[in-house]
Amino acid sequence: MSFSRAPRGILLTAGALAVALALTACSGDTSGKSGGGGNTNFVTGTGGVATVAKGERKAPGKLAGTTLEGGELDVADLKGKVVVLNAWGSWCGPCRAEAKHFAKVAADLKGKGVEFVGINTRDYTKQPALAFEKDHKIPYPSLFDPHGEIVLYGFPKGTLNPTGIPSTVVLDREGKIAARALTALDETRLREMIDPVLNEGSAKAAGN
Repeated sequence: MSFSRAPRGILLTAGALAVALALTACSGDTSGKSGGGGNTNFVTGTGGVATVAKGERKAPGKLAGTTLEGGELDVADLKGKVVVLNAWGSWCGPCRAEAKHFAKVAADLKGKGVEFVGINTRDYTKQPALAFEKDHKIPYPSLFDPHGEIVLYGFPKGTLNPTGIPSTVVLDREGKIAARALTALDETRLREMIDPVLNEGSAKAAGN
């Protein structure tokens, strides 16, 4: 179906999606003040990382699709592990700056109850994104989300959603959103996001 014959509602939806992505892409926002709307019950600490208390966390929507390598991936299948979601694009300077840090931390935490998943967005063909992964030695899969549907619709209103590129979201072992950053992260800040969520299970075990 050509765009010229598409129903007006579809055209408006596509247009709104494009505008939203254009406004938020590679924003470099370090304030952490942008939210997902509604009552998120989150606290923004130093460095713009927002966190949610364990009893107030919400689950994301469907985060599933085809990876850049052509496989199928559903983040829901990773429940039981801490999941680090990173929304990125090969065209994004801050994404390139943080990539080496994500590659290192992902490799360090492999097999320790942490899984990394990228969400590649606004790369309308896979080749630039695959080249990005190769250049930066990214060891984990990325969902291919060229039009931003996963980024925009996978996080319901009232959750800590990725409102810019790059953004990072950490899910706890129950698959609920525990933390979010709306800026590029170095190794130290990335670990500061992950460690408290990863240690929740250790603290519980120590109490038994």
